[in-house]
Amino acid sequence: MTVDRTVAEFFAGIGLMRIGLERAGWRVVWANDIDEDKHAMYSGHFADGPEHFHLGDVHALGLGDVPPVGLATASFPCNDLSLAGARRGLAGQHSSAFWGFIEAVKHMQPRPPLVLLENVSGFLTSHNGNDFRDACLALNELGYAVDAFVIDARLFVPQSRQRMFIVGKKEKKRIGRVEETPSFYQSQLRPAALADFILCHPEINWSIRSLPHIQKRKTCLGNIIQDLPANSIHWWNKQRAEYLLNQMSEKHRAIADEMISGEKVAYGTVFRRVRYGRSMAELRTDGIAGCLRTPRGGSGRQILFAAGQGRYAVRLLTPRECAHLMGAGDFKITASLNKALFGFGDAVCVPVITWIVENYFNPVWKELYATKAREERIRATA
Repeated sequence: MTVDRTVAEFFAGIGLMRIGLERAGWRVVWANDIDEDKHAMYSGHFADGPEHFHLGDVHALGLGDVPPVGLATASFPCNDLSLAGARRGLAGQHSSAFWGFIEAVKHMQPRPPLVLLENVSGFLTSHNGNDFRDACLALNELGYAVDAFVIDARLFVPQSRQRMFIVGKKEKKRIGRVEETPSFYQSQLRPAALADFILCHPEINWSIRSLPHIQKRKTCLGNIIQDLPANSIHWWNKQRAEYLLNQMSEKHRAIADEMISGEKVAYGTVFRRVRYGRSMAELRTDGIAGCLRTPRGGSGRQILFAAGQGRYAVRLLTPRECAHLMGAGDFKITASLNKALFGFGDAVCVPVITWIVENYFNPVWKELYATKAREERIRATA
């Protein structure tokens, strides 16, 4: 099997990583996840899903299970790294799946020239940065120099979703630094905390690549809202909607009342949070949805607040709206509401992945092939 722009997709979820990769010219030939519901959504969207999706625990993968590829991706569980979680780190029950991925790559023959990890930005500070350091060193031990950057999905879609990306590239260890000042590493995609981490950890084999500035796309929440009729079962009844309104603080209620009295219908999103021992409804009205989450136990489900012309209406965001917030377009939704919300809440933003491939992996791939061709010419003339 040729490895030219082929991908093994670990922790594949519902396949949004795949969509982003394919839009930039790469081809997923193998995928893995442990979640049966995500597997069902993946197979419901991709015709070849049942053929190359390997359902099961990453720790149980054996020698030869993963085919040779040009890129291995791993959007491993964030539960133990997230600020919203217990912060158990890479030793936690869920995020420790990272080590299963490392073991799988270790046994791939040959190992892929490129690796991409994706996780929450809290990865950088988990256990005072030790988890992030350990992950980078683990890639180093497999022969990869590493790079890291942070991208917020709001640059592409109307959703606030900041994520950390780590790139592993097969290359020899570099000696020394070009310029040892934080400003050398700091940029739009490498904030001060990350630049400082790079500077303070010379024991890691870094390969920092200059990346272009991302121009924010003009998009807002109203662009992705489905036009559901007033009698749709998705809208909450009057009593339930009033209850949400009464859960708002004085400040947020004033904003809601202003929206209701407006001449045009405007949209906001609401999350319920526990403040001072009671459940509060927090309204966001900047045209950007909050970060989509996995609705465990009913929490984390994002609520739409539509108001104007003296009226207001409330409902959950639909799976179709979530698909658009993730840049997935007309994803074929074959699951129930909660399963679909879970699938999208635990996925990657498609245009972010496409941007990374177009601006990072495609140029690097050309460089790798140019280097390989040059080495072959040298051997031929030796």
